Amino acid sequence: MWYLWKKHWVANNLFGLAFAVNGVELLHLNNVVTGCILLGGLFVYDIFWVFGTNVMVTVAKSFEAPIKLVFPQDFLQKGFDGTNYAMLGLGDVVIPGIFIALLLRFDQSLKRKRNLYFYTSFAAYFIGLVTTILVMAYFKHAQPALLYLVPACIGVPLLVALINGDIKAMFLYEDHPDETKTNATTPSIQNETLQESKKVQ
Repeated sequence: MWYLWKKHWVANNLFGLAFAVNGVELLHLNNVVTGCILLGGLFVYDIFWVFGTNVMVTVAKSFEAPIKLVFPQDFLQKGFDGTNYAMLGLGDVVIPGIFIALLLRFDQSLKRKRNLYFYTSFAAYFIGLVTTILVMAYFKHAQPALLYLVPACIGVPLLVALINGDIKAMFLYEDHPDETKTNATTPSIQNETLQESKKVQ
């Protein structure tokens, strides 16, 4: 009700964060290669639609729905009543988020005491986000967040894996290999059952 009545940025962000967390929980990447391809494609996509045309910025500013996180740039002057907003699309949270979640599962597969790649990628995401905000404030122009988030979220964990000798294990890791094997073997089992039933007849 608060959001419908006031359209306040805090209420908008609460809804947006809830959607983002739900998206990260529901969406899964199966391996690091797929994640790199996905993030790489969206990296180019985001740059084109922000720098090459004003469509994305116009839609983001005009569309009144919790599909973005907004932060008042004049917060220090006006507090919670600020009106000059900086925006972050939920895609810039969810897409890197599902990649970071994959790295957490990779950490757990290594069965080590610390989740090195999860914390590394999470810190890299935070640094990339801060860089986006600083560049946007300096140039006074909308920035494609994935321009800074993708190199951080991919480059830093891969560099750490290369240093630690885990780079091969990272690229060979699959999230649910047992399910794939089960699905692949099911048709052959069914065929064997049919052949046995024909022999009995």
